[in-house]
Amino acid sequence: MKGSLYISPGPMLKRIRSTPAITGIPSYQCPYQIHQTPRLSTKSIPNGAQTPLKYYKSRPLSRHINKPFMQHPIHFYSMSATPKEPTVHDIFEPVTGTWQYIVADPSTQAAVIIDPVLNYEPSTQDITTIAADALLSLVQEKHYKIERIIETHAHADHLTASAYLQHQLDQIQGSKPPIGIGKRITQVQNLFGHRYQIGKQEYEQVFDNLFDDDETFSIGEIKATALHLPGHTPDHLGYKIGDNIFCGDSLFHADIGTARCDFPGGDAKSLYNSSRRLLQFNDKVKIWHGHDYPPNGREPVSFLSVGEHRRLNRHVMDSVSEEQFVAMRKERDASLKEPRLIHQSLQVNIRGGRLPEPTESGQRLLHLPLKLNGVSW
Repeated sequence: MKGSLYISPGPMLKRIRSTPAITGIPSYQCPYQIHQTPRLSTKSIPNGAQTPLKYYKSRPLSRHINKPFMQHPIHFYSMSATPKEPTVHDIFEPVTGTWQYIVADPSTQAAVIIDPVLNYEPSTQDITTIAADALLSLVQEKHYKIERIIETHAHADHLTASAYLQHQLDQIQGSKPPIGIGKRITQVQNLFGHRYQIGKQEYEQVFDNLFDDDETFSIGEIKATALHLPGHTPDHLGYKIGDNIFCGDSLFHADIGTARCDFPGGDAKSLYNSSRRLLQFNDKVKIWHGHDYPPNGREPVSFLSVGEHRRLNRHVMDSVSEEQFVAMRKERDASLKEPRLIHQSLQVNIRGGRLPEPTESGQRLLHLPLKLNGVSW
């Protein structure tokens, strides 16, 4: 089955708090004062016998027309499964351009969640759970049991919802799914824990599973493998599940290319080698991306095949040498601004999605470093 669901909360969310996932998706106030309730619709994606999702009643889409991506939809797509292949639901969080995934074994209904997003609005410091609650609604509608929540790396562009989902799922399904990430996360935690002056008690042992390179695990009856894909960050993993690889921030859509390599521990040569590792798989294997930032108004695309990347990816197609890639990546990265949510994201994500401990006044605080640009007094 394959279909899509669009939820259009507008580009900014105003002072919304989470509601229990079991009651559905929270409402919001449109900042353009056009409408105040979610606009939902379902539509089929033409592909043979595929049919649209039936969970939500069809309604008009957002009236924010003629403004590319002003609708900020959350998309659900489902790839039909074969006996040895998983069902993949790809859910796009448009504010941060992040693809989240639910990957399920259709024979057992066991599933994992990959790279979930916690909504955060820096202008108001509001944290909301709209994206995560949408994942929970889909899990409940499909009667999945989430066996793991897995991260590809400590993200620098969005806050993870892993800890929130773990808490909610413990109540919903009666068991707490472990949160997993690559074993090198400890390097990242120590680096940024020191940089942001976070006590070790807040980030040590917050992850339940630290995957070794090439470690295997099961999703129901389907085998999965953790692939070390350094370059964007040193702790970066991908997950091969059947003929699918969830590559995180390694490869992006072919018209974008690859992720940046200028974070601490990042390395362009390592990312080139990781890309070549991905592209040595069979041409039909699907590579599911961690983000998409669609140019020229195209719709977000969650995956391309290995063969498509080898032919079309502007950064790592077969004709691009390591020397060319490293030179391009270094020049490109030198021109990039730091991610908008880098400081907030890293402080939450090295904690495994847990929020900072409250102060004596009851507030939970994040640190934002000031840049004085040579001025002092």
